[in-house]
Amino acid sequence: MLWSAVTVAVLLVVFVGVFPNVADYSQVWSLIQQLPTAYVVALAVATVVNIAAYVWPLRAALPGLGYGAAFVVGQTGFAVSNAAPAGGAVGLGVQYGMLSSYGFGAGAASAVAIVGVFNVLATLVMPVIGVVALSATGGATRSDLLIAALGVLAIGVAVGAFAAVLRSESGARTVGRWADRLVNPLLRRLRRARSVDLTARFVEFRSDVVGALQARWVQLILSSLLLQFTSWAILFLALRGLQGDAVTVTWTEALAAFSLARVVSIIPITPGGLGTVDGALVALLTGFGATSSQALAADLVWRAAAYVPQVLLGALTFIWWRATARRLRQRVAERSSNG
Repeated sequence: MLWSAVTVAVLLVVFVGVFPNVADYSQVWSLIQQLPTAYVVALAVATVVNIAAYVWPLRAALPGLGYGAAFVVGQTGFAVSNAAPAGGAVGLGVQYGMLSSYGFGAGAASAVAIVGVFNVLATLVMPVIGVVALSATGGATRSDLLIAALGVLAIGVAVGAFAAVLRSESGARTVGRWADRLVNPLLRRLRRARSVDLTARFVEFRSDVVGALQARWVQLILSSLLLQFTSWAILFLALRGLQGDAVTVTWTEALAAFSLARVVSIIPITPGGLGTVDGALVALLTGFGATSSQALAADLVWRAAAYVPQVLLGALTFIWWRATARRLRQRVAERSSNG
């Protein structure tokens, strides 16, 4: 109930309280309706590519998982994580249960955890890529370079901690103890509940994933970044189509705005960063030179193309899985008994 209330409150503040003061929704809708046909087609293609690419991180983390099964699991997980309050945690459990029905009980939990970790790392890397691209074209300001420096520092800390966890069990315990010291006092203040044992979880995580990461880390990095870039491509096409001949936001500026706004999604205030990411994205695009109507229209088109289809597909794939789960488990049991 608390998460639901927070989500509703954020949506009301952003979409009802803030955005109407930034741009007229009727003017925004008029802009969207004027999108050239060529850009509508390009957006449709980019959306399909984005959906198709969503399965690759999971397949990289779990060899032997077919594309069809990965599509069902991935889309369902996306729908739960991005549409339900506290959906991230629920989505992990749903994906684990679905992978178990496909016969991947032993490696399912580690695969889902690996995908989640690399998604966070890719989200942290993207702002640095965006600011570097800005610098290469001469568009970076001092504040942009400062953000990039902070991003590099954050990535360095995250990668260093990740490397320490993977290197040895003692490293995992060291990182876990530091995490306990940072997180547990905050949890006790917010929840007034018992602390969590992050040290044990880091050790368990290492034992589960170390083998998979040593063998497939390149595929995981590339597939995770691919998802970020295909999502950005949707935003860029929408913005370029809305700007027409008067292009004020370059592709590097659009990449920087997208990447910086997406960092907000790491903090799970709302599912998929709904409202929080949108507010940051509109502000950044406006700061780079887009009109408020263009920025809001681009954000809404991006949301509609990058999120709505996958949420709807996720609902359908979940229904499909529920209808076929018994047969899947029977097949897995038969293979186990015959093998």
